[in-house]
Amino acid sequence: MRHPLRTVLLFLLLATFVAACGGATPTTSSPTAAPAPVTLNVFAAASLSNSFKEIATQYQAKHPNVKITYNFNGSQLLVQQMSNGAPADVFASADVANMQKASQGNLVNDSQIFAKNKLTVIVPASNPGNITTLKDLARKGVKLDIAAPAVPVGKYALQVLDKMGQSSDYGTTYEGAVKANVVSQEENVTAVVQKVQLGEVDAGIVYSTDAVAAADKVKFIDIPDNFNVIAEYPIAVTKNAAHATEAQSFVQYVLSADGQAILTKYRFIGVTPS
Repeated sequence: MRHPLRTVLLFLLLATFVAACGGATPTTSSPTAAPAPVTLNVFAAASLSNSFKEIATQYQAKHPNVKITYNFNGSQLLVQQMSNGAPADVFASADVANMQKASQGNLVNDSQIFAKNKLTVIVPASNPGNITTLKDLARKGVKLDIAAPAVPVGKYALQVLDKMGQSSDYGTTYEGAVKANVVSQEENVTAVVQKVQLGEVDAGIVYSTDAVAAADKVKFIDIPDNFNVIAEYPIAVTKNAAHATEAQSFVQYVLSADGQAILTKYRFIGVTPS
C-alpha cells in the first residue's frame, strides 16, 4: 500500500538538501569605486619644464585619476607666489637656498634632492658675435644675457665668473670685463635661452640641460668643472597641499628609477633612486 504523504515529505526533504548543497544563488561583490579625480598644482623651476612635462605624461598614465598642472618660473618667484597664498601641492626648486626660504616661511615639509645640473654658455646658431671661447665673453662690445642674481642660475653664473676671475688662466680683469658686457638680467632661465635663440644677444649663461633642449637653435661652450657650479634641485610637498597623499606619491615618482631616467634623458645629473 502506498503512502502518498510520506512520498511528498521525502521529496521535499531531498529538494531542501540539494538546494543547501549547491543550489544557492552566488553573491556578487560590489564594484570598487574609482578614485576621485585629483588636480595637483606643481610649482617647479623653469629649467625643469621639458623633463617635468614628460614626467607628468608618464605619471598620469599610471594614475589616471590625477591631473598635474604646472607653474614654471624662477624659483624665487615661486616662493614669493606661495608666500602670497598661491595654491601649490609640490615645490621643486633649482637651488637649496629658495627651498630653505620656503621652509623658513613654513610653506613646505621636508625636502629631498632629486637632481643636479651644471652651467654652460650658449650662443645663437649663427653666432653673430663670433664667440668661440670663454675668453671671448670679455671682449668689448659683446652682448651677454644672464639671469638676475636672485634667480638660481643667475647666482650660479656670478659664482662661475668669480672663480674664473681668480684664475691665472683668465686674469683679474676678466670678471669685471664680462660683467660690463651684461645687457640684460632675466627673471628665469627660459627668458635667457629665448633671447639667445632669437639672436637678441651674443651669448647667455644657462644650465646644460637648457642648452641640450635648444640644441638645434644654439651652440654651446662648455665651462670646465673647476670653474663650474653643481646646482642641487630639492623637492617637497607643501604644508597646505590640498592633496598631500597624492603630492607625496608624485614626489616619490620623481625620485624613483622611472623618474630619474626621464631626468637624465634631459641631461640632468641623477641621484640614487629611493
